[in-house]
Amino acid sequence: MTDPSLQRRLAAIVVADVVGYSRLMEADEVATLENLRELRSGTIEPAVMRHKGRIFKVMGDGFLIEFGSAVEAVAAALEMQLANAAVEASGDRRLLLRIGVNLGDVIDEGSDVLGDGVNVAARLERLAAPGGICISSSVHGEILGKIDDRFFDAGERYLKNLTRPVHV
Repeated sequence: MTDPSLQRRLAAIVVADVVGYSRLMEADEVATLENLRELRSGTIEPAVMRHKGRIFKVMGDGFLIEFGSAVEAVAAALEMQLANAAVEASGDRRLLLRIGVNLGDVIDEGSDVLGDGVNVAARLERLAAPGGICISSSVHGEILGKIDDRFFDAGERYLKNLTRPVHV
């Protein structure tokens, strides 16, 4: 049953997280924090702004971002990964992102966004390879023919704490 007081809507959710952040902080807190700040201001925030998104939550090395379009969400995720890979290749930074993208129903809770759409994106992020992006089939259906990058079908997956499988 739905609560009529809740503000529901469809959104594309991107969850990005730094791979091995705790290990990096243990090895060199100052450099890791500096690299994280540069990653956020130099790569993540510009990509989000260019693709009309909004960072709605930051948790240390993790970013939850919403977009009104699955195409814009994936374009921003690809831009983040490509920009970060270029910096990584130059040896200036050692932070790799893992990104999950889902299109689903969300609930507005003040400036926060909650719900199944966010939870699935967070679980997809955990499946992504370091430097990679994992998307749901709902996102894939929206970007087909609109984004040139190829995504590989990983089939139905049961994700942590979700009762139904998600096509990845």
